[in-house]
Amino acid sequence: MDKVKVAILFGGCSEEHNVSVKSAIEIAANIDKEKYEPLYIGITKSGVWKMCEKPCAEWENDNCCSAVLSPDKKMHGLLVIKNHEYEIHHVDVAFSVLHGKSGEDGSIQGLFELSGIPYVGSDIQSSAICMDKTLAYIIAKNAGIATPEFWVIHKDDKPAIDEFTYPVFVKPARSGSSYGVKKVNGADELNTAIESARQYDSKILIEQAVFGYEVGCAVLGNRSELTTGEVDQIRLQHGIFRIHQEAEPEKGSENAVITIPADLSAEEQERIRETAKKIYKALGCRGLARVDMFLQDNGCIVLNEVNTLPGFTSYSRYPRMMAAAGITLPELIDRLISLALKG
Repeated sequence: MDKVKVAILFGGCSEEHNVSVKSAIEIAANIDKEKYEPLYIGITKSGVWKMCEKPCAEWENDNCCSAVLSPDKKMHGLLVIKNHEYEIHHVDVAFSVLHGKSGEDGSIQGLFELSGIPYVGSDIQSSAICMDKTLAYIIAKNAGIATPEFWVIHKDDKPAIDEFTYPVFVKPARSGSSYGVKKVNGADELNTAIESARQYDSKILIEQAVFGYEVGCAVLGNRSELTTGEVDQIRLQHGIFRIHQEAEPEKGSENAVITIPADLSAEEQERIRETAKKIYKALGCRGLARVDMFLQDNGCIVLNEVNTLPGFTSYSRYPRMMAAAGITLPELIDRLISLALKG
């Protein structure tokens, strides 16, 4: 039987480029080579597409050739330039591990839709909504999910600094891995935090701090057929959780302890899983997502954010939560590709 040809895209122009490369390395090491034929497409930080033998830290220095995904449905694959001539490589399914901008915001999903190639993960609409935390909050709140109180600052807007009850968090509305996120404890810190966030997005979110445990739930599946991993719990010693920005994240977080499964009662964990599935459905997710929430002392579960393309690195939370539930990374990859092919 012919192997399923899987285009695995990684790298990209966002601040999460290096995380994406690490995710692709883990997928390359765990994909079933007897069943799948992976085609690795790396995208440089400047946006140049290259086909390479495999993802690695120095992938751009390997024997690469130019390659682009054709939007032509009849072609249904990649245009690869070799010896000044184009070759067409048929693709059965695409698996993007492009984190952040252009990878999780609907951009690459739009190209997949034009090409007619099935792909892992959420569609254009859901990706765009989940990437923009303000839109995700609005839809989740309308579905009966508790969300933080928030305000939106657009380019050149000047917030009335006295209208907030501190502490608040200032965030780029459409970014990931805590880039540009700052906790603000008083009005004197607000403008500096806004300028920091504007390095990553022109749309800024000012969010009322929510006090409680940070918990997460990995969700896998389409529509009503959903599987969840073990719930995890983050205990911060100081600052905010930003493991992907740390020097040696493979050795663990510098300021946080992640417990899997969470140190919570079975009843609390089940409520978190059910809430995560409700959020997943309300936002139209498919394939996979990591739903991050707060569990408050009064039992209220509050949405933090939804990552439609969570990391697959050795230290990433999504595959660790699934592994704790008995779903190994090779099995997870297989199930994600199968879900994409089923549509």
